[in-house]
Amino acid sequence: MICSILLLIILTSCVSGTFVVNVTQTSYQAEENHHITLEWTFTTNPYSSSNSLSIFCELLSDLNNPILFHLHEGVEVPESQDEQFAGRVQWDKDVLREGRIRLHVSRLRTEDSGLSEGSA
Repeated sequence: MICSILLLIILTSCVSGTFVVNVTQTSYQAEENHHITLEWTFTTNPYSSSNSLSIFCELLSDLNNPILFHLHEGVEVPESQDEQFAGRVQWDKDVLREGRIRLHVSRLRTEDSGLSEGSA
């Protein structure tokens, strides 16, 4: 018998610097070992490029706050990513210009459940 575990990921929005970050969907449900796409939107500045953009996404929990994704001045910082998410999070570079952060998380685990926060 295959036992599937329902994961619940809740996204929050945040204000950081001159950007306002919002969520496109407040909660997601998926089963263990499946994948999910998380998305945040943020206001864009027509006078700055995506090379000046810094993004920080983390899972908020009681024990620690593992980092899902970190982009600093337009460059991904994989060494900042928590080993819990290593090799399982891909980001969509093309949507940054449109003011969107899109993360694809694969092979979901029960410990991925929780409240995720993104800031830009």
